[in-house]
Amino acid sequence: VSNAGVGMAGPLECQSLAAMQSLMDTNFFGLVRLVKEVLPDMKRRRGGHIVVISSIMGLQGIVFNDIYSASKFAVEGFCESLVVQALRFNVAISLVEPGPVTTEFETKLYEEAERADCSRTDPETAEIFTNLYLRNSKDVFASLGQTPEDIAEHTLRVIEAARPPFRHQTNAAYTPLAALKHADPSGALVTDAFYKLVFKYDAVLRLGLR
Repeated sequence: VSNAGVGMAGPLECQSLAAMQSLMDTNFFGLVRLVKEVLPDMKRRRGGHIVVISSIMGLQGIVFNDIYSASKFAVEGFCESLVVQALRFNVAISLVEPGPVTTEFETKLYEEAERADCSRTDPETAEIFTNLYLRNSKDVFASLGQTPEDIAEHTLRVIEAARPPFRHQTNAAYTPLAALKHADPSGALVTDAFYKLVFKYDAVLRLGLR
Protein backbone atom coordinates (compact mmCIF):
# COMPACT_ATOMS: atom_id res chain seq x y z
CA VAL A 1 0.00 0.00 0.00
CA SER A 2 1.45 3.33 -1.12
CA ASN A 3 0.10 6.17 1.02
CA ALA A 4 2.86 8.78 1.37
CA GLY A 5 1.77 12.23 0.30
CA VAL A 6 2.08 15.95 0.88
CA GLY A 7 -0.31 18.74 -0.06
CA MET A 8 -0.04 22.21 -1.58
CA ALA A 9 -2.72 24.82 -2.15
CA GLY A 10 -2.56 28.42 -3.24
CA PRO A 11 -1.96 30.74 -6.19
CA LEU A 12 0.64 29.33 -8.57
CA GLU A 13 2.75 32.51 -8.50
CA CYS A 14 3.19 32.16 -4.74
CA GLN A 15 4.70 28.66 -4.82
CA SER A 16 8.38 28.00 -5.40
CA LEU A 17 9.64 25.56 -8.00
CA ALA A 18 11.65 23.81 -5.27
CA ALA A 19 8.47 23.19 -3.25
CA MET A 20 6.72 21.87 -6.34
CA GLN A 21 9.60 19.50 -7.10
CA SER A 22 9.63 18.29 -3.49
CA LEU A 23 5.91 17.53 -3.67
CA MET A 24 6.34 15.57 -6.91
CA ASP A 25 9.25 13.66 -5.40
CA THR A 26 7.02 12.42 -2.58
CA ASN A 27 3.63 12.05 -4.26
CA PHE A 28 4.77 10.63 -7.59
CA PHE A 29 8.37 9.48 -7.48
CA GLY A 30 7.84 8.01 -4.00
CA LEU A 31 5.27 5.69 -5.58
CA VAL A 32 7.56 4.93 -8.52
CA ARG A 33 10.42 3.97 -6.19
CA LEU A 34 8.12 1.69 -4.19
CA VAL A 35 6.75 -0.06 -7.29
CA LYS A 36 10.25 -0.56 -8.71
CA GLU A 37 11.16 -2.37 -5.47
CA VAL A 38 8.15 -4.67 -5.15
CA LEU A 39 7.06 -5.36 -8.74
CA PRO A 40 9.97 -7.63 -9.83
CA ASP A 41 9.33 -10.10 -6.98
CA MET A 42 5.59 -10.04 -7.63
CA LYS A 43 6.20 -10.77 -11.32
CA ARG A 44 8.56 -13.66 -10.49
CA ARG A 45 6.02 -15.33 -8.21
CA ARG A 46 3.14 -14.35 -10.53
CA GLY A 47 1.04 -12.82 -7.79
CA GLY A 48 0.63 -9.62 -5.84
CA HIS A 49 -1.48 -6.54 -5.28
CA ILE A 50 -0.31 -2.92 -5.25
CA VAL A 51 -2.81 -0.51 -3.67
CA VAL A 52 -2.22 3.19 -4.27
CA ILE A 53 -3.94 5.95 -2.31
CA SER A 54 -4.67 8.46 -5.04
CA SER A 55 -7.29 11.23 -4.91
CA ILE A 56 -10.39 12.46 -6.67
CA MET A 57 -8.01 15.25 -7.74
CA GLY A 58 -6.24 12.68 -9.90
CA LEU A 59 -9.42 12.63 -12.01
CA GLN A 60 -10.44 16.29 -11.84
CA GLY A 61 -8.26 19.29 -11.18
CA ILE A 62 -9.53 21.65 -8.49
CA VAL A 63 -8.87 25.40 -8.46
CA PHE A 64 -5.77 26.43 -6.46
CA ASN A 65 -4.61 22.80 -6.22
CA ASP A 66 -2.66 22.89 -9.47
CA ILE A 67 0.52 21.09 -8.37
CA TYR A 68 -1.14 18.61 -6.01
CA SER A 69 -3.62 17.68 -8.76
CA ALA A 70 -0.75 17.34 -11.22
CA SER A 71 0.99 14.88 -8.90
CA LYS A 72 -2.17 12.78 -8.58
CA PHE A 73 -2.78 12.88 -12.33
CA ALA A 74 0.77 11.55 -12.69
CA VAL A 75 -0.03 8.75 -10.24
CA GLU A 76 -3.17 7.86 -12.18
CA GLY A 77 -1.39 7.86 -15.54
CA PHE A 78 1.51 5.82 -14.19
CA CYS A 79 -0.81 3.15 -12.78
CA GLU A 80 -3.08 3.14 -15.81
CA SER A 81 -0.07 2.53 -18.05
CA LEU A 82 1.33 -0.19 -15.79
CA VAL A 83 -1.81 -2.15 -14.98
CA VAL A 84 -2.07 -4.03 -18.29
CA GLN A 85 1.50 -5.33 -18.06
CA ALA A 86 0.99 -6.20 -14.38
CA LEU A 87 -2.12 -8.25 -15.15
CA ARG A 88 -0.03 -10.41 -17.50
CA PHE A 89 1.87 -11.51 -14.37
CA ASN A 90 -1.27 -11.87 -12.21
CA VAL A 91 -0.42 -8.68 -10.30
CA ALA A 92 -3.31 -6.38 -9.45
CA ILE A 93 -3.05 -2.59 -9.18
CA SER A 94 -5.78 -0.61 -7.42
CA LEU A 95 -6.24 3.14 -7.08
CA VAL A 96 -8.22 4.26 -4.02
CA GLU A 97 -9.57 7.75 -4.76
CA PRO A 98 -10.86 9.66 -1.71
CA GLY A 99 -12.36 13.11 -1.74
CA PRO A 100 -11.76 15.27 1.35
CA VAL A 101 -10.58 13.37 4.42
CA THR A 102 -10.64 15.05 7.82
CA THR A 103 -7.14 14.54 9.26
CA GLU A 104 -4.20 16.56 10.60
CA PHE A 105 -2.89 16.48 7.01
CA GLU A 106 -5.73 18.70 5.83
CA THR A 107 -5.74 20.84 8.98
CA LYS A 108 -2.04 21.63 8.54
CA LEU A 109 -2.46 22.28 4.81
CA TYR A 110 -5.19 24.86 5.31
CA GLU A 111 -3.44 26.50 8.24
CA GLU A 112 -0.42 26.99 5.99
CA ALA A 113 -2.65 28.26 3.17
CA GLU A 114 -4.24 30.84 5.45
CA ARG A 115 -0.77 32.12 6.43
CA ALA A 116 0.49 32.13 2.84
CA ASP A 117 2.15 35.24 1.46
CA CYS A 118 0.00 36.23 -1.52
CA SER A 119 2.05 39.33 -2.34
CA ARG A 120 3.51 37.65 -5.44
CA THR A 121 0.12 37.41 -7.12
CA ASP A 122 -2.36 40.10 -8.14
CA PRO A 123 -4.91 41.42 -5.61
CA GLU A 124 -7.89 39.86 -7.40
CA THR A 125 -6.37 36.36 -7.32
CA ALA A 126 -5.41 36.80 -3.66
CA GLU A 127 -8.98 37.85 -2.88
CA ILE A 128 -10.43 34.83 -4.70
CA PHE A 129 -8.09 32.49 -2.83
CA THR A 130 -8.68 33.86 0.65
CA ASN A 131 -12.35 34.82 0.47
CA LEU A 132 -13.75 32.21 -1.93
CA TYR A 133 -11.53 29.15 -2.04
CA LEU A 134 -10.59 28.84 1.63
CA ARG A 135 -14.11 29.59 2.82
CA ASN A 136 -15.72 27.12 0.39
CA SER A 137 -13.12 24.45 1.22
CA LYS A 138 -14.02 24.58 4.90
CA ASP A 139 -17.68 24.01 4.03
CA VAL A 140 -16.76 21.13 1.71
CA PHE A 141 -14.73 19.42 4.43
CA ALA A 142 -17.41 20.01 7.06
CA SER A 143 -20.12 18.43 4.91
CA LEU A 144 -18.36 15.86 2.72
CA GLY A 145 -15.18 15.00 4.63
CA GLN A 146 -14.63 11.33 5.47
CA THR A 147 -12.78 9.94 8.48
CA PRO A 148 -9.44 8.11 8.14
CA GLU A 149 -11.20 5.02 9.50
CA ASP A 150 -13.71 5.19 6.64
CA ILE A 151 -10.91 5.35 4.07
CA ALA A 152 -9.19 2.42 5.81
CA GLU A 153 -12.39 0.37 5.54
CA HIS A 154 -12.66 1.16 1.82
CA THR A 155 -9.00 0.21 1.34
CA LEU A 156 -9.49 -3.05 3.21
CA ARG A 157 -12.43 -3.95 0.96
CA VAL A 158 -10.25 -3.31 -2.09
CA ILE A 159 -7.46 -5.50 -0.65
CA GLU A 160 -9.84 -8.34 0.18
CA ALA A 161 -11.77 -8.26 -3.12
CA ALA A 162 -11.67 -11.49 -5.11
CA ARG A 163 -11.21 -9.39 -8.26
CA PRO A 164 -9.66 -6.11 -7.10
CA PRO A 165 -10.98 -3.04 -8.93
CA PHE A 166 -8.53 -0.80 -10.76
CA ARG A 167 -10.28 2.34 -9.47
CA HIS A 168 -12.33 2.74 -6.30
CA GLN A 169 -13.85 6.08 -5.30
CA THR A 170 -14.67 6.32 -1.60
CA ASN A 171 -17.18 9.18 -1.74
CA ALA A 172 -20.25 8.90 -3.98
CA ALA A 173 -20.73 12.69 -3.85
CA TYR A 174 -17.79 13.04 -6.24
CA THR A 175 -19.03 10.59 -8.87
CA PRO A 176 -20.57 13.44 -10.95
CA LEU A 177 -17.06 14.87 -11.48
CA ALA A 178 -16.02 11.84 -13.49
CA ALA A 179 -19.42 11.68 -15.19
CA LEU A 180 -19.16 15.28 -16.43
CA LYS A 181 -15.74 14.64 -17.94
CA HIS A 182 -16.93 11.51 -19.74
CA ALA A 183 -20.10 13.24 -20.93
CA ASP A 184 -18.13 15.94 -22.77
CA PRO A 185 -14.61 14.99 -23.93
CA SER A 186 -13.97 18.62 -24.97
CA GLY A 187 -13.89 19.62 -21.29
CA ALA A 188 -16.26 22.55 -21.81
CA LEU A 189 -19.08 21.13 -19.67
CA VAL A 190 -17.04 20.47 -16.53
CA THR A 191 -15.05 23.72 -16.88
CA ASP A 192 -18.24 25.75 -17.19
CA ALA A 193 -19.80 23.93 -14.22
CA PHE A 194 -16.82 24.62 -11.97
CA TYR A 195 -16.52 28.24 -13.11
CA LYS A 196 -20.15 28.88 -12.19
CA LEU A 197 -19.84 27.11 -8.84
CA VAL A 198 -16.78 29.17 -7.88
CA PHE A 199 -17.61 32.59 -9.30
CA LYS A 200 -21.39 32.80 -9.73
CA TYR A 201 -23.11 30.42 -7.35
CA ASP A 202 -20.66 30.02 -4.47
CA ALA A 203 -23.32 31.09 -1.95
CA VAL A 204 -25.68 28.42 -3.31
CA LEU A 205 -22.83 25.89 -3.14
CA ARG A 206 -22.13 26.64 0.52
CA LEU A 207 -25.82 26.59 1.41
CA GLY A 208 -26.28 23.28 -0.38
CA LEU A 209 -23.32 21.74 1.43
CA ARG A 210 -24.69 22.84 4.79
